[in-house]
Amino acid sequence: MTSDYITLDEVTKQFPRRGASPLTVIKGLSLEIEQGSLVSILGPSGCGKSTLLNLMNGLDDVTTGTIRVNGKTVSRKSRSNVKIGVAFQSPRLLNWRTVRDNVLIPLVINGVPRKEAKERVERYLDLVGLAEFAGYYPLQLSGGMQQRVSLARGLALEPDLLLADEPFSALDEITASNLRAELVSMWQATGRTIIFVTHNIREAVYLSSRVLIVTARPSHLHLDMPITEQYPRDLTSDELFTLEKKVVAEFNAMGIPA
Repeated sequence: MTSDYITLDEVTKQFPRRGASPLTVIKGLSLEIEQGSLVSILGPSGCGKSTLLNLMNGLDDVTTGTIRVNGKTVSRKSRSNVKIGVAFQSPRLLNWRTVRDNVLIPLVINGVPRKEAKERVERYLDLVGLAEFAGYYPLQLSGGMQQRVSLARGLALEPDLLLADEPFSALDEITASNLRAELVSMWQATGRTIIFVTHNIREAVYLSSRVLIVTARPSHLHLDMPITEQYPRDLTSDELFTLEKKVVAEFNAMGIPA
C-alpha cells in the first residue's frame, strides 16, 4: 500500500452567499488514505461529507488547499488519472432508459468492450438482486430498488476508487446487510480503494479498516480511528458494539448527539 494514494492538504471549501459572507463548509481538513483501504467517514448532517466526495472526484474545486489522487492534483480542470466509480445517496437514474441501460452507460463511456460490458451489467444486477428487473424503467421500481440500481452502476465500472455516499441508506436492513457483506468480499478480492460516507455508526465499524470522524461545519478531522477487528465480522458482535460505543462517545465529546 502507498500512504499517499489520496492526500488532502489543508482543504477548505466555501460557497458564496448573496448578501452574506461565504459559507465555510470544510476548513483546514488534512488526511491521507492508503491505496486498498476501506475508509468510512462519519459526521453530523450538513458537515460537508458529500461535498468532500465531490472534491475528490473533481466535480468541484477546493477554495484553498490541495487534493491529490494517485499523485495528481484534482480539480474540475484536472481530473484524476484513476478510474473512479460513484454510488450516490440518491439514485440519479435516467428515467427514459431501462435498468440495464442505466448500468451500461458508464461502461460504454469508459470504453469497456460491448460483450464484457453486457456481462458486467448482468453480473452486478444479479449481485444487488435485480436481475429480473433489467428491462424495467426506474419509475417502475421502488426507491430502494432504484438505489440498488445506482449501486450496481457504480460497482459495474470496477473502479480503482469507489466513492460511496450513503448507498445503503434507503434499503431495508436485510438487503443492506447482505450488500455490506458483498461489498467487503469484493473489496478484499480486488484490493480497490473505497471511501464510504455514512450516518450509520455500526455500518462504519463493520465495513471499515479506518473510520474518520469529522466535526460539525466548518468541518475538520476530529478522529482517525483504525478498526483492527478481523474479517469476516459479525454485525452483532460485542467487539463491534464496543467500537460503536467508542464512536458515540466521540460524538458526545463534540456536543453532537449520535
